[in-house]
Amino acid sequence: MITVAISYLPAMDISPDIKYCLYARKSSESDERQAMSIDSQIKEMGDLAKKENLIISEVRQESHSAKESGQRPVFVQLLNDIRNGMFTGILTWAPDRLSRNAGDLGMLVDLMDQEKLFRIRTFSQIFSNNPNEKFLLMILCSQAKLENDNRGINVKRGIRAKCEMGWRPGAPPLGYYNRSFAGVKDIVVDPDRKDVVAEMFNRVAKKGDSGRKIKLWFDQIGFTTRAGKSVTLSMVYMMLNNPFYYGSFEYPIKSGNWYQGKHQPLISKELYNQVQQQLITCPKSKWGAKEITFKGLFKCGNCRGNMVGEDRLRKRKIGPARQHIYYHCARQLGKCREPYISEEKLIDEIIKYIGFMETVHPGHLKMMDSVNKTFEEYKRVKEEVLYQRNINPKTVEFTLKEYAKYTFRYGKKEDKQELVKMLGKMLYIRDRTLSASAEPYSWSFQGKKLRGNV
Repeated sequence: MITVAISYLPAMDISPDIKYCLYARKSSESDERQAMSIDSQIKEMGDLAKKENLIISEVRQESHSAKESGQRPVFVQLLNDIRNGMFTGILTWAPDRLSRNAGDLGMLVDLMDQEKLFRIRTFSQIFSNNPNEKFLLMILCSQAKLENDNRGINVKRGIRAKCEMGWRPGAPPLGYYNRSFAGVKDIVVDPDRKDVVAEMFNRVAKKGDSGRKIKLWFDQIGFTTRAGKSVTLSMVYMMLNNPFYYGSFEYPIKSGNWYQGKHQPLISKELYNQVQQQLITCPKSKWGAKEITFKGLFKCGNCRGNMVGEDRLRKRKIGPARQHIYYHCARQLGKCREPYISEEKLIDEIIKYIGFMETVHPGHLKMMDSVNKTFEEYKRVKEEVLYQRNINPKTVEFTLKEYAKYTFRYGKKEDKQELVKMLGKMLYIRDRTLSASAEPYSWSFQGKKLRGNV
């Protein structure tokens, strides 16, 4: 049996020569809204440092969730500075301010094992490089992770119950709004927008109007979102493809879990099906005429030749064949063993690379005017969605990685190409993995194996 002495009473720190970094964090997510504010954390720990004559070399703070490993830029930089010897101790309000996941906790303990992190000081406890105190630190941080995991299970159970009752979670589409009355929340028809939304479906089904014609009509009649913003083209198509308007909804999206809503339908299912049929009756492009988005933007990591795109027909056991785009080495320099990579896989690699660069080397990413313009448009759309969910956009961090996900899903071909060109260097594809070098070099970033040489 392992016996660990646990004390929650304030302890005196007798090592004043340790260079502390005061780290304060508060998540903007709803599960931590009751946590002590950043200013309060800094004040309390500052008073403690004065009382015990602790040396605070620097104060760092951030508003970010600690559920996932390696997602907090300030914390990642703090760990790097400890490795470089800038700090030898961390001063923070409680262990859960440092970590609520196994990845970040493992790096903290590893720094202690390497004798680069001598002390973690919280308001009521001291954690040094000895087995008992490190074990206690792991228990407390694991307890915070357990609370997160249990909370997530409870939230999902509540969401399923709400869906089974016929009420879709989250903000409803245009034409509806959430109502809370006498403690009961439901979804009601927006009287100012319902007729316009119904007319939109009729125009597409009966007159054959395209999405661009619908957007032009919206602009002409002054139809806006609940936040007073103009409706974008992507929002038009999202509305036309939303079965919520005839009474059904899928939650989560692409999960295959369908529910019959209790809200009032604005259109019939027959009209919705006519619209879907109209949207897919556009003439098919000729074989090989599909746009190759990333043509000429990457090199082969094995032979350094050009990577070319190819439109291929993929057969399925059930249903008609589907067309997919694959990228492969042009083999201009002879035989090359570099395997094919699908466009979906390549997009995932680009997003991972952007996320890594944004976190570890933010100064290397310099947005061009065209990218900055579309990024601002993305922020405007996201702010509108956040307002609909009663979330203050100022508490949410708008990252380039999230913008990249949005662009690769909804953006134009030119926007996707500009986003890749923004990285400022030729990137290589080696073993279906994106790299900044043609040399076989692997690196590990926060527990996720990626490849690259930056």
